Amino acid sequence: MNTAPNFQDADAFYESLLDAHQGLSREQSEALNACLILLMANQIGNTDVLQACIAAAVEAGA
Repeated sequence: MNTAPNFQDADAFYESLLDAHQGLSREQSEALNACLILLMANQIGNTDVLQACIAAAVEAGA
C-alpha cells in the first residue's frame, strides 16, 4: 500500500469532492461517499491493497 502523497493536484480533488456534496442531504452525501469508495476500490482492484487500506483507516481512527 502506498501511503506517500500520490495526488497530481490534491487541492483540486478536494474542491471537486466538496462541490459534489454541495446541496445534498446527509443521506445523499453518505450515498455519494459510498459510491465513490466502491468506484475507487474498483480502480485499485487488488484485494490485499484494499484490505491494507481498510486496516490503515481503522488504525488512524477514521
